Amino acid sequence: MMLLLQAIDTAKQVVDSLSKTVQPGALPQEELRFGDLLIKGGWVMVPIGILAVLGLVIFFERYFTIRKASKDESNLMAQVRSSIISGKLDSAVAICKNSNSPLGRMLQKGLLRIGRPIKDIEGAIENIGKLEVSKLEKNIAILGIVAGIAPMFGFLGTIAGVIKIFYDISKTDNISMGVISGGLYVKMVTSAAGLLVGIIAYVLYNVLNIMVDKVILKLETDAIEFIDLLEEPSK
Repeated sequence: MMLLLQAIDTAKQVVDSLSKTVQPGALPQEELRFGDLLIKGGWVMVPIGILAVLGLVIFFERYFTIRKASKDESNLMAQVRSSIISGKLDSAVAICKNSNSPLGRMLQKGLLRIGRPIKDIEGAIENIGKLEVSKLEKNIAILGIVAGIAPMFGFLGTIAGVIKIFYDISKTDNISMGVISGGLYVKMVTSAAGLLVGIIAYVLYNVLNIMVDKVILKLETDAIEFIDLLEEPSK
């Protein structure tokens, strides 16, 4: 009977010991919140946030500008063709000027050069086209820079956090896994944030470049059509 009681008592002690060991880790002591993680990321999250806002502002500003430049100009070309065929060059110039578009400015420059050799007209249109493309590409390069340096800021924050962790360990002689992992997962938030901003900026950068390429192709096509129109009377 004594042996049975001792066995029961021992079993209770083992169960109590296991429950004390498992219970602290069974439920999280602190709920992980996204906003808290961003705050705990440290000072590096400030430049990463600034880069994110800068990238979005540049993208939307350029997006609407390029989209406006890529609108269908078939009506403009038809009006210019009709005016040239009927000999109303002044009317064609006025139509191009009122269009307030890259193609309109290119055609206007070409119309003002009528009477000169075709090569001179082509050169004038090409020069205006380069200026218009430069206007469309304005600040897009900054988006590419954001895509490049945002991840670097993220890695910098993580490295700074690791340095601080080991500095604290050297001062306190506390090398417990809780201290190391607890500080490290917070600091890796900066890497995740930097990579996220960099990836998004890289995608947006290429989206704008694709849009600009489409506008360039359309302008070149319309410019060739305009030159062919000017050469028709001489054929």
